[in-house]
Amino acid sequence: MARRVFYSFHYKPDNWRASQVRNMGVIEGNRPASDNDWETISQGGDAKIKKWIADQMYGKSCVVVLIGANTAGRKWINHEIIKGWDDSKGVFGIYIHNLKNSRGEQVSKGANPFASIRYGDSGKMLSSIVKAYDPPYSSSSNVYDYIAENLAEWVDEAVDIRASH
Repeated sequence: MARRVFYSFHYKPDNWRASQVRNMGVIEGNRPASDNDWETISQGGDAKIKKWIADQMYGKSCVVVLIGANTAGRKWINHEIIKGWDDSKGVFGIYIHNLKNSRGEQVSKGANPFASIRYGDSGKMLSSIVKAYDPPYSSSSNVYDYIAENLAEWVDEAVDIRASH
């Protein structure tokens, strides 16, 4: 079964890094909003943003959170994680801090965005179930290759994990 995913990431600092992952061609992902599109969407307020997110997630089997230096705790990323989980989609993260941006820069590793989100009646943190993969390389090209080699398997695993919870 072909997996279609929704990519969640902090747009301004991580768009370049996120586009590297989205353009790998391993998994079909959502089309990101351009700066102009996002400005129009966000001017409509929270309800319009939530509708846009819901529309983008429709038909997707998994939410992939691309974790940069400041991804954790962001309002809309948290919303996307919770919505994906509540809609029974697979959810997982990939640390992308060691992918270079358009200026050839890497950033520091960010916090796990699943560590502050509770799920279900148990009150457990989502990080106790949802995986966040940290490629074991510092070289951007090695990180890219590692993600490309594992992305499809991670998506399938996340979908299986969600189906069992």
